[in-house]
Amino acid sequence: MSSTTEAPRESWVPMIAIALGQMLMSFNVAALPVSLAGMVASFGVPPTTIATGIVMYSLSVAGFVMLGAKLVQRFGSTAVFRVVVGLFGIAQILMVIAPAATFMLVAQLLAGLAAAVIVPALVALIAHHYRGPQQATAVGALGSARAAAGVAAFLIGGMLGTFIGWRPVFGILVVAAGVVFWLSFKLKSEDSRPEVKIDIVGVVLAAAAIIMVVFGFNNLNRWGLGVARPGAPFDIMGMSPAPIMIVTGIILLQVFIAWCKRVAAQGGTPLLDLRVITSGEERAAVYAMFTVVGLEAMLNFTVPLYIQIVQGRTPIETAIAMMPFNLTVFFTAMLVVRLYDKVPPRRIAQGGFALCVVGLLWLAFVVRNDWSAIPVMFGLITFGIGQGALVTLVFNVLVTAAPKDLAGDVGSLRGTTQNLAAGVGTAVAGALLVGLLSAGIMYRIAENPALPPAVVTQIDLDSINFVSNDRLLAIMERTGAAPAQVAEAVRVNTESRLQALKIGLLIMAFVAALAIIPASRLPAYRPGEIPDGLRAPPPGTREEEAAA
Repeated sequence: MSSTTEAPRESWVPMIAIALGQMLMSFNVAALPVSLAGMVASFGVPPTTIATGIVMYSLSVAGFVMLGAKLVQRFGSTAVFRVVVGLFGIAQILMVIAPAATFMLVAQLLAGLAAAVIVPALVALIAHHYRGPQQATAVGALGSARAAAGVAAFLIGGMLGTFIGWRPVFGILVVAAGVVFWLSFKLKSEDSRPEVKIDIVGVVLAAAAIIMVVFGFNNLNRWGLGVARPGAPFDIMGMSPAPIMIVTGIILLQVFIAWCKRVAAQGGTPLLDLRVITSGEERAAVYAMFTVVGLEAMLNFTVPLYIQIVQGRTPIETAIAMMPFNLTVFFTAMLVVRLYDKVPPRRIAQGGFALCVVGLLWLAFVVRNDWSAIPVMFGLITFGIGQGALVTLVFNVLVTAAPKDLAGDVGSLRGTTQNLAAGVGTAVAGALLVGLLSAGIMYRIAENPALPPAVVTQIDLDSINFVSNDRLLAIMERTGAAPAQVAEAVRVNTESRLQALKIGLLIMAFVAALAIIPASRLPAYRPGEIPDGLRAPPPGTREEEAAA
């Protein structure tokens, strides 16, 4: 029986700073795809380079968020939060003045390092300021803030990118970071814990594992899926380094987990306290979180790529096309909290992934060359409902199951999972779509008598990428091809792009369907019926002594 004693209600003012801290990071990530065309034009690089900026940010967060969690525990969440928000603001200043793509990548790396500390700090701040129902509401608000930032980034970024340019979009983040820094003085201070030690070996293993995995996925298309391509920096007996890096990263991840167990067994402080994923239900929540964020990253890269680069439309048109999805995620993330006392997490997750499957299959069936079409909007809304329900739910399961003193570890686990998924999802989307496009074009050219070898040999088929028809026309004119051959090349490119998009959506639907399996292992209880074994250990028990 639950206690009738209620915790005193705390002011929601600290939550404003916490929610805005979440929005800073989410706005930055969402603003990159909507600014895709502007950055491509400013820096003179292919769209996959801008995708590398997203990957760079996600990579630095995923690689160092566990270190960030320990810094939060050792020096106190409030003080650390204040410092890294300032660092995040400096990174956005670098984005605004970036003269080249390399500068942009460095700025995103710096922003990611700051976010690697902000992510666990947000969870620790919620645990420090709120209890009971207020804590559940605060966790839900954090998920809603993430979705709201996505909506704002697409809307504001679309308008500014169309009428002014992409740089003011990140200028807004400079101002917002200043506001959050000021609000951080409204937070209750938290004592530092000098007894918390930082496991340097664990930091190196975790960072190396994640960097290997993400870099491997990000360069599959450039370096080769099997045999090394000319763009590969090196090869191992003719084999591409990309898949080798992925396998090495997975092995290092297993070594990291074994190392954390060893440190804990010896009475030390592991970089990640594995008690946050001891049960199958908690591991299922991590798998589900990885899948849902990865799918969202793939869609958020695919749609702006197709609308801005392929169709040559403006950022505001991209924002309008994505608005049904972003608004649906936002409102669903807020409203799904109302179901927590009525429907078990397992059923919500299964339903969420089922909706993702239906939405993606529908999109693959109806998508043509017009993302504003009504049938496409229905697909985006369906996918958005599934995403919105899942993104808050799986995090809530982890927070509910872990003792309060592991809040920082839950935050670092969430940050690692979400940003690793975002990096891998974006990298896979780029490699997958370009790979499908390349295969489609090569097949159509080989079977097409209207495109003779004399014309084909003048086109660089080793670096096929997504280009607009206008750009293709300019390329074909330099080959001296006849008008009929130019028209045929444009037709081949148009059909191949659409086919690549459809197959990509089908593959995403297949991944969402597979995720229903781990979702079936999420808790079957309702929040008001949480078993005692999943609560924080009561005073004086052996579990509490182990947690100290």
